Amino acid sequence: MFGLYAAVVLIWGSTWIAIQYQLSVAPEVAVAYRFALATLILMAWCGLRRLPMRFTLRDHFFMAVLGVCLFSLNYVLIYVASIHLTSGLLAVVFSTIVIMNMINGVIFFRRRPETRTLIGAGIGLTGIAMVFANDLAAFDLTTGGSIGLLVSLAGSYIASLGNMASARNHARGVPVMQANAYGMLYGTLLLFGYIALAGIPVTFDTSTSFLASWVYLALFGSVLGFGFYLTLLGKIGPDRAAYSSVMFPIVALLLSTWFEDFHWMGNIIWGVALTLVGNVVILTKRVPKPATKVLEQVAPVPPTCATNPTAKP
Repeated sequence: MFGLYAAVVLIWGSTWIAIQYQLSVAPEVAVAYRFALATLILMAWCGLRRLPMRFTLRDHFFMAVLGVCLFSLNYVLIYVASIHLTSGLLAVVFSTIVIMNMINGVIFFRRRPETRTLIGAGIGLTGIAMVFANDLAAFDLTTGGSIGLLVSLAGSYIASLGNMASARNHARGVPVMQANAYGMLYGTLLLFGYIALAGIPVTFDTSTSFLASWVYLALFGSVLGFGFYLTLLGKIGPDRAAYSSVMFPIVALLLSTWFEDFHWMGNIIWGVALTLVGNVVILTKRVPKPATKVLEQVAPVPPTCATNPTAKP
C-alpha cells in the first residue's frame, strides 16, 4: 500500500510543473491531447494483454461518469485556474479534495469517516496552509485570482465525484485498467466534441518543452498515475486515498528547490513536518484490542466470524 501511495505522490506531485508547459494551447485542447494519447496507450495495453473489455451498459455509464469527472472537466478547470494561480497555491486548493471525498462518501455511500482520518486530514491541511502562508496572505479576492480560486475548487469537487464513480466501479468488480481506458475514451470524446461545438482553435505546439510535458503527463501523470491511484482508492477508500493530494505541494516544493532555487523558510519547515505527521496518522490503522481470556472462555468466537474481522459484507 505504501508503495502505491508513494508512487502516486511522486508522480502527481511533479505534474503541476509539467502543466505549465502545456498552456501554449487552449486548456481544453491541451487536456484533450493529454487524454487522447493516454487512451491510445491504455487501449493498446488492454489489447496486448487480452483483457476482457465487455461490460454492462450500466457499467459503461459509470465509466463515462468517471471519464467526464476525472479525465476531462476537472482538468480543464485546473488548467484554466493555473493561468490565474501559482502551481503551489493551486495544489493547496486541490488538496481540499480530501474533505470533499469525505462529504461525498457520506452522501453516496453512507460511509462515516473515521475519527483518525478526520484528525489526520486536519493536521495535514494545517501544515499545507503553513507552507503557503505567505501566498495565502497575499491572495486578494478582488483581483482575477478569485476566478482561479473558484474554478479550482469546482475542478476539485468534480474530481471528487470521479473518485466516487471509481469507488462504485471497484465495488462492482470492474478492473481499474479497463475502467480507466473506457473512462479516458469517453472523457476525450466529450472534450473534442465540446471543442468542435465551441469553435475553439485546435493548435499544436511542436516545441520540445510542450512535447516532453505532453508525453510525461499522458504516460506517467495519466496512465500510471491514475492506475496507481484508483488501485489505492479501492484498497483503502476514497477519503484515505485522496489524502495523497495533501502531499502534492510538498513534492512540488522539493522540485522547486532543485530546479528553481527555492529557499525554505521557518513556516515551510514546520508546515512540511505537520503534513508528514498527518500522513502517518491517517494511514496508520488502529489495532483492535484482543478479547480477554475470560470472555474467550465464556463466549468463544466462532471461527467463521473471527477469520476476517474487517471484511465488508
